[in-house]
Amino acid sequence: MPDRSIAVFPATPERWGDVVTIFEDGGYARKCWCAYWYLSNKDYRTGTGEANKSHLERIVHSDARPGVIAYVENEPAGWLSIAPRTLFDRLNRSKPLAALDGAESWAMNCFVVRKAFRRQGLMRELIRGGIDFVASQGGKVIEAYPADVAEGSKAGNYDLFLGTSSAFETFGFKVAARRLPRRPILRLQLG
Repeated sequence: MPDRSIAVFPATPERWGDVVTIFEDGGYARKCWCAYWYLSNKDYRTGTGEANKSHLERIVHSDARPGVIAYVENEPAGWLSIAPRTLFDRLNRSKPLAALDGAESWAMNCFVVRKAFRRQGLMRELIRGGIDFVASQGGKVIEAYPADVAEGSKAGNYDLFLGTSSAFETFGFKVAARRLPRRPILRLQLG
């Protein structure tokens, strides 16, 4: 995205309208609203759409700052869900993505990019902004759970919600575990 002004900010109550803009133009994201990571499967499925949206809205309005928003030329363009790992019920219950140790890690687990801003490198800008956000909060360890996509093959839509290994590796993330063939647990140690 050369020659374009890009800024990344935490999702605060004042920015809720921008989160809505991104999710409503983000394909399946307008049904999920990142509730997948917070809720049990039953609650997530019954909440598809408005109830999941309400769940994320409550989190944002609690001033928990559950993600970061990328702006391109001051227009909301992308979202990255990032918060302390312990807040994500699905991660806490997952065997393949179970905690590796007692580190107080943060989890980067979902990207949503508006259609007009896709295939322009915004994922990397969101990762960079997410790293800066975690550092500003005193976090020391960040995890990500991308789907590995074979060289030369096309990623499916679901895969891209999780990010790509190569995008994370650009910032120094390393494979910390691989309990599933296509799903590494990547980690970045800060400071």
